[in-house]
Amino acid sequence: MARRSGPAQRRWPQGRDEHAARLARGPAASCGRSQRHLAAALADQGYSVSPNLVGRLLKDLGFSLQANAKTREGRQHPDRDAQFQHINDAVERFQRDGQPAISVDTKKKELVGDFRNGGRELRRKGKPETVRVHDFIIPGKGRAVPYGVYDIAANEGWVSVGIDHDTAAFAVESIRRWWRHRGRKRYPAARRLLITADCGGSNGARVRLWKVELQKLADQTGLAITVAHHPPGTSKWNRIEHRMFAFITQNWRGKPLFSHKVIVQLIAATTTTEGLNIACAIDAKPYPKGAKISDHQIHAINMKTDTFHPEWSYTILPIRNRAASSK
Repeated sequence: MARRSGPAQRRWPQGRDEHAARLARGPAASCGRSQRHLAAALADQGYSVSPNLVGRLLKDLGFSLQANAKTREGRQHPDRDAQFQHINDAVERFQRDGQPAISVDTKKKELVGDFRNGGRELRRKGKPETVRVHDFIIPGKGRAVPYGVYDIAANEGWVSVGIDHDTAAFAVESIRRWWRHRGRKRYPAARRLLITADCGGSNGARVRLWKVELQKLADQTGLAITVAHHPPGTSKWNRIEHRMFAFITQNWRGKPLFSHKVIVQLIAATTTTEGLNIACAIDAKPYPKGAKISDHQIHAINMKTDTFHPEWSYTILPIRNRAASSK
């Protein structure tokens, strides 16, 4: 069917490439992207066009409204891929030897209360869950800080839901609780533990308290704890993100997180067709920020660093093995 030719269309000059550039670079850069605004901007330049005609012309010329695309990862570390391979090799080596390998991280902190939670859930038509308009913290409820531990081989997880700060002490306590409730039962003959973690946050490669707390854990469990950090800016590749946290987010979409108990229940109810199983508990202990770690404490850590990026890969041995490790 031929399009109707109106006065506006007859007045539109020839040379579509030129006018496509005018639409995309001129009016679009200085006004709203609606067809009405584009038509008004072109009218100011002496062209008589209707909003509908603008829309048809843009479509014919291959233009459309598009959202930003997150594709630029910024400057990458030159050894990014090599560290990924190093981590994968370590995971495979530990699994072959029957030793535990876990992925850890802190999930996004959540406001506790009747706040909007992204996503939708099935409810009777016209009866959505009512929540607060503003996201102001509720005194007495605060925030939930979920720290997760994902057992890579077993496809099992542990989440400690903290009520205080996300510190290295909290992170290591979450790993300790995973070991106490799940890890040592699944790996009774374990002598070593591999932890894969982000390069930043409470379990960051530069966090002194993280290493001090891991030394305590090594002393308590007798495990040699190897840590392999992902390179900076690659947290989304941490296994726990897409193998556990993503499914927790899906499971509680559209559900207000009314209380810490509700959060624990929703996390523990998260499963997948591949058999993911998660245990969850509240950690009500206080974890104050700003702990100062002295150089003496750092030097007392029984740590061996890897030859490849020692700042990312290291092993902390139980203190009782110090003499043997120095031979």
